[in-house]
Amino acid sequence: METARSSERDRTNIAVDEDLAGLDADSHPLFSRMPSSVAFNKLRKRLLRQVRQALDDFAMLNGARRWLVGVSGGKDSYSLLALLMDLQWRGLLPVELVACNLDQGQPNFPKHILPDYLTSIGVEHRIEYRDTYSIVKEKLPTGATYCSLCSRLRRGNLYRIAREEGCDALVLGHHREDILETFFMNLFHGGRLASMPAKLLNDDGDLMVLRPLAYAAEEDLARFAAAMAFPIIPCDLCGSQDGLERNAMKAMLADIERRMPGRKDTMLRALGHANPSHLLDPKLFDFQSLSPEPRE
Repeated sequence: METARSSERDRTNIAVDEDLAGLDADSHPLFSRMPSSVAFNKLRKRLLRQVRQALDDFAMLNGARRWLVGVSGGKDSYSLLALLMDLQWRGLLPVELVACNLDQGQPNFPKHILPDYLTSIGVEHRIEYRDTYSIVKEKLPTGATYCSLCSRLRRGNLYRIAREEGCDALVLGHHREDILETFFMNLFHGGRLASMPAKLLNDDGDLMVLRPLAYAAEEDLARFAAAMAFPIIPCDLCGSQDGLERNAMKAMLADIERRMPGRKDTMLRALGHANPSHLLDPKLFDFQSLSPEPRE
């Protein structure tokens, strides 16, 4: 089974390399000022290959027509949008893209940066203002972590906007580290084995949530974003929130990777190779009826 899966992935990588041959010969205008170095071209091709692999592995293009791409102003969402636009430019992503930023009313948010940038690269976009920041401040006590409630309010608004824009999917910029951190947060604090799926049907059953950067490393995305000189908006507008559980998971994973290079990729592969009969969940495997064959 594993050999067949590896062979299929090898064939996909060869096909993707052929599709991406001659990156400089035909590029979206977004890449007109990109570095011309060999290192950057290798980085760009690796990220494009990983996005294509995620699209294929999780059948993200099945029935896809129009996607709402969440753009927060951070390195991950900028990179996601650029990579999707690059694939679309090459005819490898037959989907309409609508970039969307939800201005949540955080103090000192630079309102001009995203609309100016999205207009300059020629992508259809929508800027939506919803003061969820005030709601979070009202609901949570001083000193509490805002991220969880803020995220839920943001997701609800993005679902609404996706419906209004006639989109069949909300596309988010979560990457390899986000997925691993979520897994360990659920393991250590929630007592369950769960993470961020690369493809998810929302509770109402009318929208897909897609994460095409599921295989992409955060470090690669940071290098890509820096090389592309995206106008980054820092995620510290609502004040410092040190000591978050996610930061602890990030530090733990960084330490593991530093001591044992390559373990993040190994852990990510493990999330795709679950063996229910070797776990402890009777809802996933019928232990009750498991018994040896009677002897003759």
